[in-house]
Amino acid sequence: MTQWTAYSNTLTWADIDYAEATPLPPATVWQIPAAAWGMAAELAHKQQLRWSAGWGEELGEQIRLNALFEHNGNYLLLRTAVSAGQPELPSQACYFPAADRSERHTRDMLGVIFTDHPDPRRWTRHQAWEKDQFPLRKAFSAAAAPAGTTPADKDYPFVKAQGASVYEIPVGPVHAGIIEPGHFRFQAVGETILNLEERLGYVHKGIEKIAEGRDPEGLARLAGRVSGDTTVGHAWAACQAMERAAGMDIPPRAVYLRAILAERERIANHLGDMGAICNDVAFTFAHYQFARLREIMLRSNRDIFGHRLLMDRIIPGGVVMDLPPQAITRLDEELTRLGKELDELLTIIDRNTSLGDRIYTTGVLSKETARAMGCLGYVGRSSGQDYDVRRHAPYPPYDRLTVKTPVEEEGDVGSRFWIRYKEIRVAMRLLRILQGRLPAGEIHAQFSPVEEGAEGVGIVEGWRGEVIAYVRFGAQGKVDRYYPRDPSWLNWPALERIVLENIVPDFPVCNKSVNGSYSGVDL
Repeated sequence: MTQWTAYSNTLTWADIDYAEATPLPPATVWQIPAAAWGMAAELAHKQQLRWSAGWGEELGEQIRLNALFEHNGNYLLLRTAVSAGQPELPSQACYFPAADRSERHTRDMLGVIFTDHPDPRRWTRHQAWEKDQFPLRKAFSAAAAPAGTTPADKDYPFVKAQGASVYEIPVGPVHAGIIEPGHFRFQAVGETILNLEERLGYVHKGIEKIAEGRDPEGLARLAGRVSGDTTVGHAWAACQAMERAAGMDIPPRAVYLRAILAERERIANHLGDMGAICNDVAFTFAHYQFARLREIMLRSNRDIFGHRLLMDRIIPGGVVMDLPPQAITRLDEELTRLGKELDELLTIIDRNTSLGDRIYTTGVLSKETARAMGCLGYVGRSSGQDYDVRRHAPYPPYDRLTVKTPVEEEGDVGSRFWIRYKEIRVAMRLLRILQGRLPAGEIHAQFSPVEEGAEGVGIVEGWRGEVIAYVRFGAQGKVDRYYPRDPSWLNWPALERIVLENIVPDFPVCNKSVNGSYSGVDL
């Protein structure tokens, strides 16, 4: 028995039959009966495990379901199988709200019915295919296209609110800007928000389907496009999963270079978000300054690494670019200038009382709600959740470093602003260490041949939080299943709670303080 049985409940893991525990680093795998799926979720909830990800995959006459849980940096992957002809399973969303949209996605894509799911509405299927078609079934062709124009998804059954003075505000899915499409449906009285419901998935890319049959290099390129602002995080997680499936290690220098890319991605995105939060409360001076600092980093990315957003820099077996000594000198000098400018800029921001009036006590997410919803990254850490893969489940090179995870307790927009600043400072310190200790040697190892059925799980700390990738190989070393889980799957639902009892004009800044990725959940 493993650490997962170390708890005492009226109902224990010993009451659930499961096949012998098998390793799938960094997780332990338990195969359990389908009838025990809901019971296992109940036990996991009682033992305060965190639901992290869920996905399905068709395997011949069966559909295999996976649910990944985490506790104190240890990962448990529960698996079961149901008949592909009549795929039914108890829902885990009754115990873990984080499983809600994931299970609905699995239902739309594979046809699995979660018998006691609290929300029977479709999620991913926006009228683009028929009710009896399931794109992740092997019989469904990725080249298939609907006849004519896809019907408008105008009959989605949004929650209704009635009463004196209650009115409804539809926002999106098309917005007055360059952001991706997403629909927000408010019910309000006066300016006070009573309810918010999100509807996402308007740009379904078919990521999981078009991953089938790709070679490792092709999957890495695809992974980097799950969410363009997290190209390093998703590519690293996918490559990590493939490398674990192949049983290979990559050169130490390549590991350090990957971490340098990841920390630069973290800093650039946090700078952009901090400016955007200020902009949403009309503090445009700060917006300009943060955008300028971000642009400096992006231009250095282009000059030194070959791409502003660091796309396609990470490949199976390592990275495509090296970092010569003169480039390290330039990056160190850039960090010094960034630190000085942040000191000056944050002093101005901290003294701006009108900004404080708009972001403090606005959009509060309690610690209890953040924990229940499994919130990640800066959203979770602003509400007392300190989980950081780099520290709790460290992978190279972070297993050789000390990573300090900043935490805020207030859970408001102000906390989500300042936690980003603190994370920038942590990332800057890590970059100094990574650049100073960069090992000599190769930056790429030949990717090992992979046997059919080999699988791997990649888990890294992206700038929004824990990024997960699952990869299983089929014949001839081609990918048979790829599932990416962006942190936004768990952070987007928190926005529906954050805005309650706030005024409608504060929705934009609440939204920006979460900044979920539309693309990251529009698989």
